[in-house]
Amino acid sequence: MAETLACKDIIYAFSKDHKPVKQVKPGTTISIDTYDCFQNQITSSETGISSIDWDQINPATGPIYVETAEPGDLLKVKVQSIKFSETGVMTVGPDLGVLGPHLEKFEAKIIPIRNNKAIFNEKIELPLNPMIGVIGVAPAGEPVSCGTPGPHGGNMDTKLITEGAEIYFPVFTEGALFGLGDMHAAMGDGEVGVSGIEVSGTAVVTLDVIKGTSLNYPLLVNDEGIAFLVSAETLDEAVRVSIEEMMAFLLPKTELTMNELTMLFSAAGETQISQVVDPLVTARFFIPAHLLESLGIKWFD
Repeated sequence: MAETLACKDIIYAFSKDHKPVKQVKPGTTISIDTYDCFQNQITSSETGISSIDWDQINPATGPIYVETAEPGDLLKVKVQSIKFSETGVMTVGPDLGVLGPHLEKFEAKIIPIRNNKAIFNEKIELPLNPMIGVIGVAPAGEPVSCGTPGPHGGNMDTKLITEGAEIYFPVFTEGALFGLGDMHAAMGDGEVGVSGIEVSGTAVVTLDVIKGTSLNYPLLVNDEGIAFLVSAETLDEAVRVSIEEMMAFLLPKTELTMNELTMLFSAAGETQISQVVDPLVTARFFIPAHLLESLGIKWFD
């Protein structure tokens, strides 16, 4: 049976100074309960912007201390399952998201979830793609708000972080101090309105430590391929760095020249956008599994 962590244990920033609420051994599978990104404050479509405490946004459950993890290692997080509530919520309004400057009023919408669909209205039912928006470890320096992504993870809002995915985080502090939150029943790339279909829920994850191997940014692995997740002030920078990180990671594992691998990146790699609405934006560079197999590459031989 998996260990459990309730959402009464929450943080609003990832920090090396937080006292862990749980300590686990490498290889532990743990069930983690989460609030939605509004800490369940929006209960109806009548909820107004002034009634929301914006200091209680994007809580992450944790932190969890993983034994033996130390700087220079990787924390491997395998997402085993994601379960969530039967009701989601979305918001839009002035200064929120890409279209915020064009919106005149704040609006909250309650979205029922049934039969594996999100019921937007009587005519529109949306397929679900359950994913985790906030997930990561404590950074090396100052605390980072759970609403802000970075090399430590955080609010990357990447729809590939779903059941079956493995995410490898660089460890910056002893024990890694892992946490997660901000689940979505569905979210499109970009999250352009600043919220997906926000839900509370439970994620079951397995936490493991890879000793003596590190990365500069989180690496995601799934059945389709691998992707570096990079957050930066601009999309241009996030895209460039994600490609550079992939090159630095894969080139030593091949007998190709950088010119040849660049050609393959251009022919088969994919630059993808995760989100464009947080304090830093997040892009990912994805390499499909078939190319890795042709090159005889495993991520951590």
